[in-house]
Amino acid sequence: MVVLFVLLISLLLYRAIGALGVAALATWVGATRCALATMLVFTASAHFTKMKHDLVRMMPDWVPQPMALIYFTGLCEIAGAIGLLMPGLRQGAGIALIVFFIAVFPANVKAARTGVGLGGKRATPLWLRTSMQLLFILLTWWSALSHSG
Repeated sequence: MVVLFVLLISLLLYRAIGALGVAALATWVGATRCALATMLVFTASAHFTKMKHDLVRMMPDWVPQPMALIYFTGLCEIAGAIGLLMPGLRQGAGIALIVFFIAVFPANVKAARTGVGLGGKRATPLWLRTSMQLLFILLTWWSALSHSG
């Protein structure tokens, strides 16, 4: 749930900065890209703190080397955030992030079904987590692929 607030607050903040004359943030598309990048860096940070142990518990049992995958997915989030902000990488990053959001969904399902939360907080209900993943996919598609310029 915190992730949604990070996305929304950063989107509004970036859009306000755009209204003050920063060209890259002067449109909802540009502000959305930056908000997604902010959200991705925020979520990636959990992969490198003590919360990484909660993330390992979210991993489906069939995943080999879950801790290594936690570090890798954190790096993927950071790379995706950077890619969204670079015009030459934006489309590729958008596609990769959509695949990423789909690929990590089984961990979200397990977390919801087993009650694994992050940092001692309750697990996000599956209906909300599913809605959030769809929102992330749609915003990524809209801001990186349909408006790649």
